[in-house]
Amino acid sequence: MTTLTVEQRPQVSAGRLIATLGGAGALAGLALVFVYQITQPRIQAHKAEMLRRAIHEVLKDPARYETLYLVDGKLTTDGKGGDRVYLGYDENDKPVGFAIAAGEPGFQDVVKLIFGYDAVKKTVIGMRVLESKETPGLGDKIEKDDGFVGQFEGAATPLQGVKAGRGKGGEQEIDMITGATISSRAVIRIINNALKRWRPHLEAYGR
Repeated sequence: MTTLTVEQRPQVSAGRLIATLGGAGALAGLALVFVYQITQPRIQAHKAEMLRRAIHEVLKDPARYETLYLVDGKLTTDGKGGDRVYLGYDENDKPVGFAIAAGEPGFQDVVKLIFGYDAVKKTVIGMRVLESKETPGLGDKIEKDDGFVGQFEGAATPLQGVKAGRGKGGEQEIDMITGATISSRAVIRIINNALKRWRPHLEAYGR
């Protein structure tokens, strides 16, 4: 009769196992840090370019714009970080309006947008949604429906949302999207609330 022998596997000490796992974890961590350092500047540059394009869109292609920071209740070009707006100028270096970024909860998640504002006429110059996770085919029309987005150009503030086709033709009225009234109302609310906060600072700037 042939006797089968079971091959004995060498036992690995707990210390060696922990060291191996620790080394693998350290290498993985270093790899993540390396990838982050490589990609982060590109990500930031992309975000900056997207913001630049959005500012030009909502201010109707100004010749230039500058960043204004809110410091001690006043707007200044000398601040860093914190709350800010963007002031656009035409080719004659006359102010054309402010670009203001803001965000609040919508139907699914936070809706982030930027809009242009004429502080003299107290009207919206243009609006663009920057980030939204609203329902595809319904709520996402706040950024894809040209008819809805186009209504904000020249609209008087504060804005007033009305059901589509039931408005009285007022300069403040914005027809909300049928089937996406919550998302539509969120956009209107974001702009109105942002102006409540920023209007005193915008009107005081340059006096």
